[in-house]
Amino acid sequence: MRSIILGENSRALPTLPSGFARLAYVDPPFNTGRVQKRARIRAVATEEKGARVGFGGRHYQVEQLASASFEDRFDDFTAFLLPRLEAALRCLTPDGSLFVHLDAREVHYVKVELDRLLGRDHFMNEIIWAYDYGARTKSRWPAKHDSILWYVLDPEKYVFDFEAMDRIPYMAPGLVTREKAERGKTPTDVWWHTIVPTNGREKTGYPTQKPLGVIERIIKVHTEPGDVVLDFFAGSGTTGEAAAKNGRGFVLIDESREACQISAERLARFEPALVGFEVLTRSVAPLFASSSAPDRSAVPEPARSIPERDLETATEPSSSQPSAPGTALKP
Repeated sequence: MRSIILGENSRALPTLPSGFARLAYVDPPFNTGRVQKRARIRAVATEEKGARVGFGGRHYQVEQLASASFEDRFDDFTAFLLPRLEAALRCLTPDGSLFVHLDAREVHYVKVELDRLLGRDHFMNEIIWAYDYGARTKSRWPAKHDSILWYVLDPEKYVFDFEAMDRIPYMAPGLVTREKAERGKTPTDVWWHTIVPTNGREKTGYPTQKPLGVIERIIKVHTEPGDVVLDFFAGSGTTGEAAAKNGRGFVLIDESREACQISAERLARFEPALVGFEVLTRSVAPLFASSSAPDRSAVPEPARSIPERDLETATEPSSSQPSAPGTALKP
């Protein structure tokens, strides 16, 4: 099961089957009070005079691509987010996990509401993703971390694969044995990881993109090969790439046409034997054969990827069809 759904998540989530995902990871807007926007460009080789000169004396021109943006301003953020999180819980397997990625603006309010919804005993960790990068204010302590809340549906039964965890170097390797230094140590609930560099290969041009390494760690530890991961604020598709790289399926939902196009372009870079996807715009139901939990005995069969020309024909969901977010566009 690997798909991208173009549609508003509050409309798409109720159409999905129950119990198909082992993990839901979401990175919703942070309620910054701003419009998040980032321009996208690409360099195209040319022999025309007046073009820019790059590496090796090659000439190129810069083309402006469609920019990705979204409104990050809410009067009542929890009233916006909680119904969507509650709708997603139905999609999880009985031993499933929910990860909610936020920052200091809203994380405390959301935790109180999730404690009420699920019970405080279902809360497992607040993971701190720390990064030392970017501008620093001089009027207060610079904010250089995000918070990721981890909840489980069943506190007695959930996935936590300790052996799948990537180990990290000791800060003072000379103080431990050589064997320990070579093996590394277990990460804690504070994860030091740089943001996506502005000029790095991982950068897609989508605002607020999160690093692949952070999401990969979550997926590898909290799911098994063949499981499906749900992300209904999918953005640039980092969750899909992390899932596909590690033999998991994914269902990505985003209401932005630009976000879905970036995700599709990003995932199309993989070999067809590894990952494929379908883009839906009016009806999600045909993608799923039943509402039962998936068979995890094998890695999901890859679908074929959609050519860019098909993606370009995708349209926003019609407001006259509020109960149906998508029809499949097949390659």
